[in-house]
Amino acid sequence: DVSGALCTSQAWLSMARTIYNDHKRFLETYLTSYPGFFFTGDGVYCTSEGYCQLTGWLDDIISISGHRLGTAEVENVVNHHVAVAESAVIGYPHEIKGEGNMLSFLPQNISQGNGTANLAAELQELISKKIAKYAAPDYVQVTQANWSNRHT
Repeated sequence: DVSGALCTSQAWLSMARTIYNDHKRFLETYLTSYPGFFFTGDGVYCTSEGYCQLTGWLDDIISISGHRLGTAEVENVVNHHVAVAESAVIGYPHEIKGEGNMLSFLPQNISQGNGTANLAAELQELISKKIAKYAAPDYVQVTQANWSNRHT
């Protein structure tokens, strides 16, 4: 069980090759931090069984009331909740705090109905305890996936 930066040693067809008018920045951002590897900008969590989960952009930072908060940090707390399949956190302009955050999550069992409101409140409290009060999202959106249209 380990978390870290997602890097690759192999090129792929659609990967970035430069930053327009700033090739030096491209090299510094993607090829210098981990010599011999391309840094994707994403974090990853891998289990001892070999399963890996993207944890989000490592440099995606929200500034809430002067506090710098990584969206991946909040998503990590939410995604470890047994009732959550996946989540996303985004920042938005906030009149008082400068930026606020919004959580969108997909419950493991989409047939929970009214239980999702309780789960949303539980996740806000969990984030407050695990990170800080300011990190609790201003808005929580429960999403649903139509799994019947998915193919394996």
